[in-house]
Amino acid sequence: MNQPKQNKKPDSKRQGSFRDHLNTIGDDGKRAWIYPKKPKGKLYKRRSIVASILLAVFFITPFIKYKGEPFMLFNIFERKFILFGQLFWPQDFHLVVLAVITFIVFIILFTVIFGRLWCGWACPQTIFMEFVFRQIEYLIEGTFSQQKKLASQPWNFEKIWKKSLKHIVFFSIAFLVANTFLAYLIGIEELKQLAILGPIENLVTFVALLLFSGAFYFVFAFFREQVCLIACPYGRLQGVLLDSKSIIVAYDYKRGEPRGKHNAKEDRAITDKGDCIDCKSCIMVCPTGIDIRNGTQLECINCTACIDACDSVMDRVGLPKGLIRYDSEKGISEGKRSIFNARTIAYSAVLTILLIAVGTLFTLRSDVEATILRVPATLFQEHGPTQYSNVYKIQLVNKTRADLPVRLELASHAGSIQVMGDPLLVKGGDIQEANFLVVMNKTDLSASNTPIVIDIFTDGKLLSSYMTTFIGPNKLDTK
Repeated sequence: MNQPKQNKKPDSKRQGSFRDHLNTIGDDGKRAWIYPKKPKGKLYKRRSIVASILLAVFFITPFIKYKGEPFMLFNIFERKFILFGQLFWPQDFHLVVLAVITFIVFIILFTVIFGRLWCGWACPQTIFMEFVFRQIEYLIEGTFSQQKKLASQPWNFEKIWKKSLKHIVFFSIAFLVANTFLAYLIGIEELKQLAILGPIENLVTFVALLLFSGAFYFVFAFFREQVCLIACPYGRLQGVLLDSKSIIVAYDYKRGEPRGKHNAKEDRAITDKGDCIDCKSCIMVCPTGIDIRNGTQLECINCTACIDACDSVMDRVGLPKGLIRYDSEKGISEGKRSIFNARTIAYSAVLTILLIAVGTLFTLRSDVEATILRVPATLFQEHGPTQYSNVYKIQLVNKTRADLPVRLELASHAGSIQVMGDPLLVKGGDIQEANFLVVMNKTDLSASNTPIVIDIFTDGKLLSSYMTTFIGPNKLDTK
């Protein structure tokens, strides 16, 4: 990316030293805590709405049921998954692989077009950090300047009770989030039963819950923005995915440079000053502590806090908004503010087609998955003077919630199928196995292995056809 034009006397940051170290590491190598100013503005309000919706969906979804089952369930212990009310089993793994591949392609194309829009607007790390835990800090410890003052003062009564209250609330939220995640794994009803029985009766589960809560608490109480700077691989990927046409949060260096303090009595065009008044408002609101005027940086999560801050300053000094805005490097260098061009529209169309294709495959999957195998270590048997029989095992997976009566029929040859035991009835969301005989006439067997087709019906509707083989003697005596 091109760098901003420099002042005649640039400081060390503008020389590029910001690329040699993290803003969260001091000169002494110790952690430099960031206390960002609380943002306000049009984009921040929109992000707050998006965050509220996503948080509501996260906490409410485990309580939603569809036909007696959770609307969303990821039960890895029983290998049972429910997505948007649809049951999925290990037999649907090929669909999961396809969905993962599509998701990877989606991430690549989305980042190429829109940069780190996901990070700033929908990433769980950003949502919880900026709209839950950071808000609690503002409520308990005050503004960013008050937080700095509290951190630097000795451990007096005020600091002890404020810090203690904050961390108690932080861990309580972490414990609530851990229970919500557990509800997605085992279901809300099972979670209620665990709560009623108490931790002593479910000690292993309770310890695991505490460990997860502790990890979640550590991330948002201490690790914080380091997740985006150090741990998150997506931030590293953006370096190879972004190009000069990608939409990013960018500073218009052509308009802003050279910087100079605001003076209401001067004409900045005459004094050869850009629109940036060097107020550093964009730095004060940044949750990762960077200076967006240095250009695109690894630490930038595209949260738009600097856009709101800069627009507010531009309003006050009577200059046009948009000095910091959503734009591409090419758009800034060429002076063209065009976000939705032919490229973004084409890539977006590809993403939409991918999502529709995967959604269609998930919707059109069969309601019943059947696997038919000949019972191991068994041979053909004579079934009367003119017929042979083979023993097979069938496994039926009912992916619906309704009980399904199943009937088997030999489709390729004359003959019959005899189910051993009770008639086949697969309960909703369940797996059933049974043995059955395929009986065929000796005259229909022309080889030791004869391909046959078995049709599977439920309520008169053909669910699927299954091909297997029927074994007979090497030398057939049909007399």
